[in-house]
Amino acid sequence: MSTRNLSSLLLVIPLLALVMIVPDGARAAPACAQRDTVRIWTAPLVARPGEPLEILAVATDGEPTELSVTDPAGRRTNLPVVKGGGPPWSLRGGLSAAARGSYRIEVKREGQVAACSEVQVGGGAGNRGSGEWDLASQALFAAWVEHLFDAPVEQSLSFPSLAPVLRDPKRNFLHDYLRQGEDQRIAAEPDCADLSFFLRAYFAWKLGLPISWRACDRGSSNRPPRCDQSEIDRSFIGTTASVDTFHRVSRRIMDRVTSGGGRTALSDNASDFYPVPLERSALWPGTVYADPYGHTLMIVKWVPQSGDRGGLLLAVDAQPDNSVARKRFWEGTFLFANTPSAGPGFKAYRPPLADGAKGSLAPPANSALSGRAGLPAYSNEQEKFAPDDFYARMERLINPRGLDPETAYEATLSALMEQLETRVQSVANGEKYMRSQPGTVIAMPKGPAIFETVGPWEDYATPSRDMRLLIALKVLEGLPARIRNHPELYVLRWWTSPEAAAEQIEKLHAQRIRERFVTYTRSDGSTWKLSLAEIYARRPGLEIAYNPNDCVERRWGATPGAADIGSCRRRAPAEQQKRMEEYRPWFHEARRPPR
Repeated sequence: MSTRNLSSLLLVIPLLALVMIVPDGARAAPACAQRDTVRIWTAPLVARPGEPLEILAVATDGEPTELSVTDPAGRRTNLPVVKGGGPPWSLRGGLSAAARGSYRIEVKREGQVAACSEVQVGGGAGNRGSGEWDLASQALFAAWVEHLFDAPVEQSLSFPSLAPVLRDPKRNFLHDYLRQGEDQRIAAEPDCADLSFFLRAYFAWKLGLPISWRACDRGSSNRPPRCDQSEIDRSFIGTTASVDTFHRVSRRIMDRVTSGGGRTALSDNASDFYPVPLERSALWPGTVYADPYGHTLMIVKWVPQSGDRGGLLLAVDAQPDNSVARKRFWEGTFLFANTPSAGPGFKAYRPPLADGAKGSLAPPANSALSGRAGLPAYSNEQEKFAPDDFYARMERLINPRGLDPETAYEATLSALMEQLETRVQSVANGEKYMRSQPGTVIAMPKGPAIFETVGPWEDYATPSRDMRLLIALKVLEGLPARIRNHPELYVLRWWTSPEAAAEQIEKLHAQRIRERFVTYTRSDGSTWKLSLAEIYARRPGLEIAYNPNDCVERRWGATPGAADIGSCRRRAPAEQQKRMEEYRPWFHEARRPPR
């Protein structure tokens, strides 16, 4: 070894020794870095000492397993987290009272750092993202929606409006995000068609994103709805917009959009939503489901199938009375039909994106969606499905290993009971309104308009919900036929044939409908319990039970001679009764009339 090399080595050895004796907590940490596929978000936008700091890590390329924080003193802590999704996957944790200084946040996967972020508490503003609807912001929207409506799957989740959801910091990661006390000052009462638009506008407001929407007609009996040119609002971009600004933008959106916006043709480029593939990777929380008749739901959570229980696809919807409830995917709630008057199915929001010209924004056409970062691909495959095939495809996504027939029956029964409990509240809301307005008679629209109108009839009548209920009753009753027709969806186990399994489910159905009940409040204030078997027997009465001018007993299908009819004190006008009889075939046959 040369004298020069030896001298160099002698200089290096003390430096190596110095590095080796530096305590772990004092080593220089590698630079923080994030990727589009793994992003760490913190709330509020401006973190203050002594106040909570919420953390949400979101990944689109695999499940993160650990979320840790290193405080300004160098102490590293693994945070307890609430997990969500897949895809996108998320971990939500937080600090109850953050100290002044710099925090290093790391999200790990299988022991390796997947992303890192540094947050200054008591310093400047945090990171709101790129200001575009890119992969990171789309993934955050999906994770935010999932955590917004999270609850144990066995819990019935419902709210009188969206307001208590957004005002709950345990649910809403973006609660008071702008530090304006904004969530206590907003009116959040979207109905069915408005819900998805309101949530997108709210998210865009908090994250500084553009928002677009279209005014659409309602279509006709032989064509789907068509929409006007998109309106794009940039009020939230590059600024922490005020509550008044959000009120103005959201009010304009809700004044313009209708249920027609979700039912546009699947190939339509001039639409707020576009159809996506029926694949788990494309159906993120925040994806909407538009049924053929005007009702819209939004996916909020996938619950994977496990060894001892079936999987679930959960969604929320809003009603004309502004109530919001979580529901599971099944035929009784997610109606699907091939009709020239609508393009139904699962659809993603078409956000305004930079179109190449400086400062120009536009919603992308269908042909430009495939491969666009952050957006699921456009697909018109749902157009090719007959209803039976559509439901079979979804069942395979939700329960890829299949279900035994008894488990499938119990899951369907539970979904029906959830629907009935929701109707209990809807009818009670109508009754409360009628009692608060003595002598009031709510005007009844004529013809198909009973399903789509405005005012008290829309708020308190239940024709659309009752039609879905009548369909739901048929779905549960028809499960044995489904087992015979689609045995490939079921794990037959000890049953010797599909026919044997179907016969067993018929016996189970006859037993279980006598064991399940709902309870409603009669006109005299007393409560009345109805078994599911009685509800099946009352289907003729339920075909004309949607009119809030009728007493609550009749709204639960009671007819002359029924044990609970004696407390009835109110009838709809004779002219309305006559028209309800004319419209009865729509409900008996469970088919919406053409517009």
